[in-house]
Amino acid sequence: MSERPLRLRDHLLYRGLEAFLSAAGHLPLGVNRPLGAQIGVLAMALGARDRRRARSHLRIAFPSLDESSIRALLRRTARHVGALLAEVAWLLQATPEEVAEQCTISGLEHVQRPLEAGTGAVMITGHCGNWELLNARLGVAGIPLTVAVRGMHDPRLDHIATTLRSRFGGEMVPRGQDAGRRLLAVLAANRVNGLLIDQDIKDIPGVFVPFFGRLAWTPSGAASLALRHGCPVVPVFAHRLGDGRHLAEIHPPLPEPPPGPPEERITALTADATAAIERQIRAYPEQWVWMHRRWRTQPAAAAEAAGPAESSTAAS
Repeated sequence: MSERPLRLRDHLLYRGLEAFLSAAGHLPLGVNRPLGAQIGVLAMALGARDRRRARSHLRIAFPSLDESSIRALLRRTARHVGALLAEVAWLLQATPEEVAEQCTISGLEHVQRPLEAGTGAVMITGHCGNWELLNARLGVAGIPLTVAVRGMHDPRLDHIATTLRSRFGGEMVPRGQDAGRRLLAVLAANRVNGLLIDQDIKDIPGVFVPFFGRLAWTPSGAASLALRHGCPVVPVFAHRLGDGRHLAEIHPPLPEPPPGPPEERITALTADATAAIERQIRAYPEQWVWMHRRWRTQPAAAAEAAGPAESSTAAS
């Protein structure tokens, strides 16, 4: 996390977010969801850089889509992200019963079995659907969840995120030098580690694995923890339904990689986990964060072979 002092834009962002969360948090979901969706469309229209980046990434992932289809998908994505933020405001006030009513959960047996066996489990997910609602729903279901999180530059935003993620029993472990040891201790205590592994994050261990047909630098900590501790990797995702509510699906554990060098096994398991995330995104493409620079880091050899034009796109 950067140590630079807070700037004017940091204070404006915080004040704007604080006002939105306070206002939207007291509105019924039937009002704040559509309001948030419209704000999301407006933000996408005003955010030229994010819009260009998202369009570029959609062309990588879905090369057969024409321009009108990409524009329509971008608009649906903007609506989803806006509704997601409104739901986060609601989550800061919601009761466990309201969370359960808004998000159905299936596949609990896939995480209950390793807990009954005493091994703990590693849950992997991505920024699909409403991942904050997913975290809350797992807590309401009684899953002893510890989530690895990145600290934010502004401690006020960090406080909001921590408050949200701990409301329903979840624990947080900040990413950093000590995170691996603490997350192993979580598994030893027969808890569940939750990790989002669909972003290109600097300064943490990772490997290159395919993502929509292109190599992407991917955090490998989930695979490393599971293989070291001997516990399953369980994919879990939430997606928005037609009526605005959500379904959280816990999938069967990923197959354990065959015996071999640890590095190869970690890469193989990370690739399988990333493939599960890609399948989820393909099923609900409007419910992923296409603005993120997912292919920012590329192997030097691949960037050189791609040439100037391709390298520019790959680094976006």
